[in-house]
Amino acid sequence: MKRKHKIYLGMTIFLLTIYIGLLAILCVSEYSDSTATIRSFKDAFWYSLVTLTTVGYGDLTPVTPLGQAVGVVFLLMSAGIMMTLFGAAVSFVTSEGLPLFLLGFQRHKSWYYFADCGVESSTLAANIHREEPDTVIIFGEKRDEQTEFPDYPCLFINASPARIVAHKKNIGPACKIFLMKENDIGANTRAVDLHTLPVEVYARTTNGQDYLSGNIYFFHSYDCCARQYWHSKPLCSAETTIVIIGFGNYGHCILERAILTNIIAIDQHVAYHIFGGAAEFLAVHSHLHEAFSLGNVSETTDSLIFHEELWESNHALMSQADRIIICPDNEPEGWNIYWRLNSYYQVRGKIHLHSNRRTPGVTYFGTNEEIYTPNQIMRTALNKAAITINEIFCKAVSYPTKTWEELDAFHRESKIAAADHILMKIRVLLKDETITELTPEITQKAYLEYCRTKQSKEVHDMYRQLDHTRWLRFYTYYNWRYGPARNDIARQHPMLCPYENLTPEQKRERDAAWELLGSIAQELK
Repeated sequence: MKRKHKIYLGMTIFLLTIYIGLLAILCVSEYSDSTATIRSFKDAFWYSLVTLTTVGYGDLTPVTPLGQAVGVVFLLMSAGIMMTLFGAAVSFVTSEGLPLFLLGFQRHKSWYYFADCGVESSTLAANIHREEPDTVIIFGEKRDEQTEFPDYPCLFINASPARIVAHKKNIGPACKIFLMKENDIGANTRAVDLHTLPVEVYARTTNGQDYLSGNIYFFHSYDCCARQYWHSKPLCSAETTIVIIGFGNYGHCILERAILTNIIAIDQHVAYHIFGGAAEFLAVHSHLHEAFSLGNVSETTDSLIFHEELWESNHALMSQADRIIICPDNEPEGWNIYWRLNSYYQVRGKIHLHSNRRTPGVTYFGTNEEIYTPNQIMRTALNKAAITINEIFCKAVSYPTKTWEELDAFHRESKIAAADHILMKIRVLLKDETITELTPEITQKAYLEYCRTKQSKEVHDMYRQLDHTRWLRFYTYYNWRYGPARNDIARQHPMLCPYENLTPEQKRERDAAWELLGSIAQELK
């Protein structure tokens, strides 16, 4: 129970005790006088009730000095006592009792419980309702002043997640719980406390999206923003120079997604120029030099150039860039950079600005409406694709493998990264860079194209090499390196080598991510 409700309950009990005490004193003092009309506790209660309601029948009145004194005190306090009791009853009915009663008739529907009603929670709830109109949205607290009143059906119930889950009684789809206030200590602690509930719990945190236990998932807006950015504005084949200005949380995640997903051609080599403090990033990812050229533009691989100087001094680079991504964590600073670029620099490429403010003429990304969607937060489609990739992979190899439930967090993320690259594969197969969404028709068409073109050994090898490059980048990013035998503790893997050095069976493993297209096409129908 929340602190304010504990205080409210304590005050109610205190005032109720005083009220009963006054009735007892009134009853005892009047009982000793033979002329008194108040002879019992029932009479005293009736007197207080008549007085409180201002009816004033006059059939019962105190006659002793003590009784009259108590009556005066009682007259001054009884109204407040009864109003407090009445308010507590009304509060219980409106904030918990009545809503829970009404909720009981909706058990066959999907329930989404939000522990708070902030801007992010309200946005995600609206997107959920847009995709699933016949669902129940529940908020565990009143909306804050910055949040507009929801324009979709919802309930505000002062009840804990555990009580909501128990009230569902395992009828219909399982309830989902969201902890959306970004506070690592609070979100992590509350999420862990809910690990025994038979439901999925999604907690917003700055630690990154990760799998904690059987039902706990963490996410943060930076990763969701970066994933949404490259999904809606994917790399094009003509792009070779990309500038990232601002290397805070958003910049880190945008570069990470680029490293893990921007692989669309064996002969395309992109140079990423990053402006912002990168010492910590390079210290953590200490093996990037094995997959990228660091500090210099290369003609044989992608390059990561971390600039120590100010971006303002690189007029030539700004004019040559195919894409400039402005993404400092401070949004006003991003707008300042945007206006300076447009005012004082010759820019031929696209400028993409991270902003939650929609402005005509500006190519922006990362609004709440784009980030807080069911697909971004719950990653249902992405996780399903990752599970399918693992199943196909298990059938393709001869050595022992693990099911999805047996995989640890890192190897699950490896399969998710493979699923995250599906859109790029479709664009490669169909040679269409305008595709930004997966549809049944497009996915089926891409799968048929894969089946047709892989008959050519050269093309088939190109597909495998493309996915091997993606896979190698993922493991290198997490500081794995080559070793003659796989060792998860030492982070060594025998496949962390050039594609040409792989065995035939190892090359066949790369088919799983491409063959997934057929399964996805069937799922989308």
